[in-house]
Amino acid sequence: MPRKLLTMLVVITAAGLIACNPTVKVEAPDKPIEINMNVNIRHEILVKVEKEVEEMFEDEDLF
Repeated sequence: MPRKLLTMLVVITAAGLIACNPTVKVEAPDKPIEINMNVNIRHEILVKVEKEVEEMFEDEDLF
């Protein structure tokens, strides 16, 4: 009896290990990757406009 039980336990354990085989899937995404860089561009534009306004106010002939 104990030998049958041991054999049955080994078979069940082996079947369980085979069934729990981990898999890794590598797939390309459905949508393209999008990187939003509007913040940096907007910042540069604001700095340029601010410098131009400062130069205008430094001009004494303006008013």
